Formats: sequence, C-alpha cells, structure tokens
Amino acid sequence: MPLKPLIHNATQTLVDHLDELTALDQAIGDGDHGLNMKRGAQAIQAKLPELSGLPLNEALKAMGKICVAMIGGSSGPVFGTLLITLGKELPSQATAADLAVALRQGIEALTRLGKAEVGQKTLLDVLDPVQKVLAQGGPDLLARVRQCAFDSALATADMDATRGRSSFLGDRAKGHVDPGSRSMALIIGALCDTLAQA
Repeated sequence: MPLKPLIHNATQTLVDHLDELTALDQAIGDGDHGLNMKRGAQAIQAKLPELSGLPLNEALKAMGKICVAMIGGSSGPVFGTLLITLGKELPSQATAADLAVALRQGIEALTRLGKAEVGQKTLLDVLDPVQKVLAQGGPDLLARVRQCAFDSALATADMDATRGRSSFLGDRAKGHVDPGSRSMALIIGALCDTLAQA
C-alpha cells in the first residue's frame, strides 16, 4: 500500500482530536499535549510529498526526526524514538510479524529512554498489548489490533500514574486516560482503518 494515505490519516487524526487530547492533558498534565501533537502532525504533513516517496523504513526515520524537532515536552523524544527505532528495525517491505519484532525493539528503546515500564500509565500500556496481538497473528488481525489499542488506552484511566507529570497528582490521576496512550491508540486506529480499506 502507498505510504501517503497511511501517513496522512495517522497525522490527521491527531489534528482532528486536538480538543480531546488537550482536555485529557489539562486534567493530569500541563495541557499542551494536543497542541504539541498537532504541531508534529502538521510538520509531517508538510513533508508528505517527500516522505511518501521514501521506502517505509526511511520514511519512519525521517518522521521520527521531525517529531524530535517539532513536538515539545516529552512527547517529541518519545514518539520520535519510537519511529526511528521502527525505521531501523523494519525491512522496506514489512509484514505483521516484522512489525511485531520491530515494535518490541521500540518498546525496549522507550523503556531505556524514559525509565518507564508497562503498567505506569504511559503509552507503553498501549504498545505492549498491541505488540502481543501482532506477534500472535491470526485472522482479523487489523480489527483486533485496533480494538486492543483503544481498549488499552481506555484502561490507563484505572492505573496509578508513577511516571511523568501525572505522577505528581497521586490518586487524583485516577479516572483519567493518559493523553499519550490516547494519541498512540488514535494513530494505530487510523493506520488499521486505512489498511482495512486498501
């Protein structure tokens, strides 16, 4: 499948959910997650003609560098590191099994970067279960990955925040979805929807 619709739809969903992401971050963070993600998404969209002509792995690395340069706060290094790691690990023609292996490497890179682990109300709580579904394979994989991403992001509302700014709120962070997890789920959902229409 051409990269252009995948990149456009994955970034546009972040722009379209600006208000929701801002509200989530205002509840347990500093309120700028939505704007930061919108800034990164639009910077990637501005390079879409160039990016869509690259092999998958090179496009991922280039988008990762844009995230690091354009997204403020901790989200830039986090999303940038994930994309750059996927770009290094994936072949130019990737299968779901390849993505599962590369995503495990991305999770490990993010764990080293942020000293965070699964269960600490971060986007790792979306990436880890999604990676396991991908590694499992089987029928209806796109639909199961999509559902897993959204369910996992929602489940962060019941978790204690022990990393990041929300950790300062203690029990007051309970009941709120982690904004980074929601962004990750939106991206995964958009990619799955686009691939399903191919």
